Amino acid sequence: MSILTLNNLSQSFGAFDAFVGASASLEHGGKVGLVGPNGIGKTSLLLILAGLAQPSQGSVHVANGTRIGYLRQEAMTAFSQQDNTVFEEMLGVFAEVQQIEARLRELEHDMAAGDSSEAILDEYGTLQEQFERLDGYTYEVDIKRTLEGLGFKPQHWELPLNHLSGGQKTRALLARLLLEKPDLLILDEPTNHLDVDAVEWLETRLRLWEGALLIVSHDRYFLDRTVDTIWEMSRTGIETYRGNYSAYLRQRQERWERNEAIYEQEKERLFQELDYVKRNIARASTNAMAVGRLRRLSRDIVAIRSVGFTAFKNAKNWTELADQLDVSGVRPFTVMEAEREIKALQAPNIRPPRLHLRFKTDTRSGDLVLRARDLVIGYPDAPLFSCDNIRLERGERAALIGPNGTGKTTFLKTVMNQLAPLAGEVNLGASLKIGYFAQAHDGLNTENTVIDELIRHKHMPLSQARNWLAHYLFRSDDVYKKVGDLSGGERGKLAMAILALEGANFLLLDEPTNHLDIQAQEVLQEVLERFEGTVLLVTHDRYLVDALATQIWTLEAGHLHVFEGSYQEFLAAKQKPSNEAKAPAPLKVEKQPTQPTKQAKKKQKPNPAVASLEDQIHQLETAMNDLTMQLQVAQQPDDIWRLSERYAQHQQQLEALMLEWTLLAEPS
Repeated sequence: MSILTLNNLSQSFGAFDAFVGASASLEHGGKVGLVGPNGIGKTSLLLILAGLAQPSQGSVHVANGTRIGYLRQEAMTAFSQQDNTVFEEMLGVFAEVQQIEARLRELEHDMAAGDSSEAILDEYGTLQEQFERLDGYTYEVDIKRTLEGLGFKPQHWELPLNHLSGGQKTRALLARLLLEKPDLLILDEPTNHLDVDAVEWLETRLRLWEGALLIVSHDRYFLDRTVDTIWEMSRTGIETYRGNYSAYLRQRQERWERNEAIYEQEKERLFQELDYVKRNIARASTNAMAVGRLRRLSRDIVAIRSVGFTAFKNAKNWTELADQLDVSGVRPFTVMEAEREIKALQAPNIRPPRLHLRFKTDTRSGDLVLRARDLVIGYPDAPLFSCDNIRLERGERAALIGPNGTGKTTFLKTVMNQLAPLAGEVNLGASLKIGYFAQAHDGLNTENTVIDELIRHKHMPLSQARNWLAHYLFRSDDVYKKVGDLSGGERGKLAMAILALEGANFLLLDEPTNHLDIQAQEVLQEVLERFEGTVLLVTHDRYLVDALATQIWTLEAGHLHVFEGSYQEFLAAKQKPSNEAKAPAPLKVEKQPTQPTKQAKKKQKPNPAVASLEDQIHQLETAMNDLTMQLQVAQQPDDIWRLSERYAQHQQQLEALMLEWTLLAEPS
């Protein structure tokens, strides 16, 4: 049964159609990733589905009683009029629980005073069942887990909401939505303000999500690990694919190839029919058959012109299609008209416009590209980190990953000799030509037009510059836009266009996929996979790292660690017993003196069963942390399902143990 249904939705802004004919359905418990080029209208569609905007045409049906939670891409205005602290805002989600808790306290006071009437006992029992059903014994623990998981340290919990930065407000809104547990959770770029640890935590939380999910994200790895369906959005509708993002890529390629094959086969069939007509229409013995086939050929051409080759080929009933298109009475073409019409039929525009990017090296570098020993990176008054010894050879691709602000860009500048190391040495190999892609695109002159900026870096005729920029989707008057007026994604494409002209054999790329839509990310990945030189990549894009890296360099606790191997091998190595000490410590169960007990009791001596319960709780939490780490590297759907089931079982056991612990440990 569907929780959400889209029927022929369209959205227009004046004469501009953002999208038309969008139809799809989302099942209860379904997890959908919505993908499509930048500017296609994904956010506009989410606003319609969340009930915050009206479509120009079509309708949306939401199942009765469905609670919808919506995370905007940027939540700057969230909480702007509220003086709550972060923790108080999260507590507000559980207002009903707190009211029940307060009433239970009142009843306990009455019972302690000697009132044990049947009415009080009945009310107490009913309220306690509600309290347990609403996670009354664990909600504060869940708040703390959620805030910590999304990067809010305990010292941040008492910050007033209206003092938070835009990114912090977005994370706080996401935390509240996760705690509210709506039936349908709509997330627009939820990973924008999260570091890798927080993204991995969110992935685990969403894999265990019991409601429906609709997610827009440029993070392909995140989509791979959270959704089971992909909606591909275009100007003319939505195409549905079953499976995660990687499964979608395979199916999309198969669909493209299938539709292209249908085009070739059907056009060949039309020409064969026309050839038969040409050869037989002038013969008395075969004229009648040739005329009949020309009439059918004419209807086919009109139908294909109306619905396209694929829809025509896939039509199960020609009579129904003919009635629908009203082609039964079409005037037959003459032979010359039929030939002209067949030639005019265009191949389906199946594949979206793509960047035509290529990094071509002018010279071959030496075998040794980069070597560093005893290196310390930073500034004289602010050392940032030390390094394992580094050796990078021609053709290798190293991915440098780590939290923001740890010095990754500073490391790149040190490699380029723009900064001197505080200690140790950096040696570059022979015949190197370095190409640098800056995260902030600070090498671009914002006052220049796009075409002037390209020519500033590489002199060429205007016609050649326009052709080159067209490969990067700067067409027509786009080339005369000022660089300062470009979007982040457009600046990234311009920087790539300039970099591709340099003929570098050693690429230093600082967050190259920032602001790029998924299609552009796919092209960049393909190009780097074919690149014959060496790559040093700084990125949060785990999908790109997984596809490219032959070495993983991680920045942790003031040190750069070198792992020689792929990203999957790196993740597997993190799970080995020798690394267990690095796993996050289980969140300790704190005594909750305000939680209700089944009945008012006098203070008792310490119960030896409490220690046993606490030990069981600790073991369960440790096991859940282990499962979380296994889920982070699980690839197969069966493994993810099995681990998720075990996690859910442990969660139920934990809640039961915590309830028992509360009843035993709570002093009256």
